[in-house]
Amino acid sequence: MNKAQASADRASKTQHPQNPNERKPHERLERVAIRFAGDSGDGMQLTGTKFTESTALAGNDLSTLPDFPAEIRAPAGTLAGVSGFQIHFSSTDVRTPADQPDVLVAMNPAALRANLADVRLGGMLVLNADAFTEKNLERAGYREDPLPDVRERYRVVEIPLTKLTIAAVADLGLSQREATRSKNFFALGLMYWLYGRPVESTLRWIASRFPDDVGEANRRVLMAGYHFGETSELFPVSFEVPPAKIEPGVYRNITGNTALAWGAVAASTQMGRPLFVGAYPITPASEILHELAKHRNFGIKTFQAEDEIAAAAAAIGAAFAGHLALTVTSGPGFLLKQEALNLAVVAELPLVLVDVQRAGPSTGLPTKTEQADLLMALYGRSSDSPMPVLAPATPGECFSIMLEAFRLAVKYMTPVVVLSDGYLANSAEPWRIPDTAALPRSVVSYHTEPAGFAPYHRAAETLARPWAIPGTPGLEHRIGGLEKQDGSGNVSYLPDNHQRMTDLRHQKVAGMARDIPPLELRGAASGRLLVVGWGGTHGAIATAVDETRADGGEVAHLHLRHLNPLPSDLGDVLGRFERVLVPELNTGQLVRVLRDRYLVDAQSLTKVQGQPFRIAELRSAIARLLED
Repeated sequence: MNKAQASADRASKTQHPQNPNERKPHERLERVAIRFAGDSGDGMQLTGTKFTESTALAGNDLSTLPDFPAEIRAPAGTLAGVSGFQIHFSSTDVRTPADQPDVLVAMNPAALRANLADVRLGGMLVLNADAFTEKNLERAGYREDPLPDVRERYRVVEIPLTKLTIAAVADLGLSQREATRSKNFFALGLMYWLYGRPVESTLRWIASRFPDDVGEANRRVLMAGYHFGETSELFPVSFEVPPAKIEPGVYRNITGNTALAWGAVAASTQMGRPLFVGAYPITPASEILHELAKHRNFGIKTFQAEDEIAAAAAAIGAAFAGHLALTVTSGPGFLLKQEALNLAVVAELPLVLVDVQRAGPSTGLPTKTEQADLLMALYGRSSDSPMPVLAPATPGECFSIMLEAFRLAVKYMTPVVVLSDGYLANSAEPWRIPDTAALPRSVVSYHTEPAGFAPYHRAAETLARPWAIPGTPGLEHRIGGLEKQDGSGNVSYLPDNHQRMTDLRHQKVAGMARDIPPLELRGAASGRLLVVGWGGTHGAIATAVDETRADGGEVAHLHLRHLNPLPSDLGDVLGRFERVLVPELNTGQLVRVLRDRYLVDAQSLTKVQGQPFRIAELRSAIARLLED
């Protein structure tokens, strides 16, 4: 990254002055949140991604929130087709994409209408003036021009983005449709200038990605937007957000889905066993399969099955054959896989299932986030079918959670569920690339000795049965879904044996609590209020708690990574606080578990809008409980 930055600095001397803001005065800001919004064909996700990469190179801490429609191609200019990308970057610690954007770049009236209510009052609106035609206003549902009223509440900057884009590429011989497709790069270049972002990485990407006139068009339009900011009187000042002070190391931006995939690759490498991935495409989990398919050089085998059940069954077969086995899905697919997971529970085979939760039920809101699969993970299979459940809290933590999931699956010979969510899957943050030599290594030991072999003879500490690979002489044994005889593994219908095997499977999962480290709280170890969260709500909860404590509020934060079994010291921690608040992006699932298990009068804060919690929502709920 240092070499790339040095190269960028050298290239910058030929593209623009060394100090890109020296022609106009600039103001220093601590943090900024920008939202790019437009039609799903306007390239807003690409625009946001490129701005994010440039911001990372500038050294800021950041958090992003892509927000795109579920429709493959909604009618252009309608609310159903609006796509957005929000980035919050700062010179200090960032944990969320921010409650409200300071700047909205809206490519058409629909984008303005869909996002205006979120922008802070007095914020900046950068509008594509060419798109605000009578026809487009009507498509967006406006009965009259909204801009006169909007100008009273926001700083509105109207720019003919489309016309300026066409003018920048006029001599390239492109059709008008081809030319206007680059208008997102005009907006990107303008934002690069306005906030002092380096353009070189994007220029290199354009050169490598687009051939001939298309690449030249994108390059010209990007720089046209940049120089428009330099020369236009619409922007009398630019802004500077200094680099953040972060722990030294090599960093890259990473999304939760990429981190999950890389974590699975790392687990395979650190455990010295090949990884088999059985999956069926489903939003928002498909990117994990796509990413893993790129890494065949690590011995990764990916299989796109004809349906969800087949994907899980194939992974179970791979586990039986001695591979590390992974299957990935989202809520509806998780439901379909449950029958196969029951087989993995009875066969006691190591398997990791990743569920990237989305808003439901049924097909629901496939591109929106939710945390509503916890009870399904805990209780969603027939009979008593216990499985350990883990949940990462940040995009970066998705990497380490996979290492732990595979370690537990092999150590205890059991399937393990990892509950990610749509917010973690698509949002990005700076991630410090770990030293691979320092990653934990786990030795995988197959049973090879025929003498005294019994397929369900259990280790004393873990209650795990031996991992006996088919084809090993003398280790032939039964496999299947019928109840097994303790020890021999033969089919058994005896009542006492079924009781014993059910108890042993529960005891095995419960025993994993020995592997869970003591809980760490943000704030005091006891007091008036404890906020308990899990999964992708971490950033918003941590920020809300920190802000409340800074104002003198007596509140602490506990975020659970292990949801089954729960940490052995959780009951003691809960008992040290007068009140407990559990925020969840569901109708109250973890709170039910805590009330049932610990008889604590926990209060529930729920939200099922397909959007993450806002810090203000959490602060308001915390304040109400502290005032009672």
